[in-house]
Amino acid sequence: MPVDYEINAHKYWNDFYKIHENGFFKDRHWLFTEFPELAPSQNQNHLKGLLSEDKRSEIPTCRSSEDGPDLTTEEQHECSSSSLRDKTRVSSVEKNVTQELSHLRICADEFPGSSATYRILEVGCGAGNTVFPILQTNNDPGLFVYCCDFSSTAVGLVQSHSEYDPSRCLAFVHDLCDEDQSYPVPRDSLDIIILIFVLSAIVPDKMQKAINRLSKLLRPGGMMLLRDYGRYDMAQLRFKKGQCLSENFYVRGDGTRVYFFTQDELDTLFTAAGLEKVQNLVDYRLQVNRGKQLTMYRVWIQCKYRKPLLSNAG
Repeated sequence: MPVDYEINAHKYWNDFYKIHENGFFKDRHWLFTEFPELAPSQNQNHLKGLLSEDKRSEIPTCRSSEDGPDLTTEEQHECSSSSLRDKTRVSSVEKNVTQELSHLRICADEFPGSSATYRILEVGCGAGNTVFPILQTNNDPGLFVYCCDFSSTAVGLVQSHSEYDPSRCLAFVHDLCDEDQSYPVPRDSLDIIILIFVLSAIVPDKMQKAINRLSKLLRPGGMMLLRDYGRYDMAQLRFKKGQCLSENFYVRGDGTRVYFFTQDELDTLFTAAGLEKVQNLVDYRLQVNRGKQLTMYRVWIQCKYRKPLLSNAG
């Protein structure tokens, strides 16, 4: 019954990690190619650069360039206005930014990693196949990585890993769909949130509220990065009759579930949460398993959505 899969979801994922431990997924070293935002060079002056861009965009006669990674088009406009009114508006922006940063300093002793200058949260960390490549590759002393999973067994695997360092990382159990469960960080405090093959594991009706809650944790200019299953991926086509719980939502043999997205569905989820599109693409891959002589056609969707630097009202 579908209700059973929802009620016992934690049990199915705990059983999965008890069986496979950290041997099922490979470390995702491709992350830095697809998501250069995670690499060390991206951390330096990240917020400062975004704020400078926003100051330019606040001048009425100008528009700033939007040059996010992997964008297919760029628009660049030069600004020359220097009127007193323009300077006053820029000064107002600086005041708003100062107030926001002061708020974070006030909260400095209230959450782990508060002294960090670049904060990353991975939701659905599993056994650490994303977290540890980040910690190994990114040696920025100002970096702090948060990671959570629905499965307490998975979080235990991360915490017992030889490279787990509490001074750089916090792993914790968290249910993405539980609206009463809080994250260990304040609003507007994260630079990056990562969702790698995790949103597809929850009930479609609960996805929007989950993304809305995560969006509030991003600081202005922060990014949400996603990679997940696309519609008509090989895995979807191989499901047998009786495994479909609802439209494009299936249950695997081990009780875990998976949804297969379209680009439009993901765009709606992110934009409804107040985020702006930087990237939304379909990644078609042909995988060959020589041992089993299988050819597999994979369909994945990759997204990058950014939190606006200032609200329209600002």
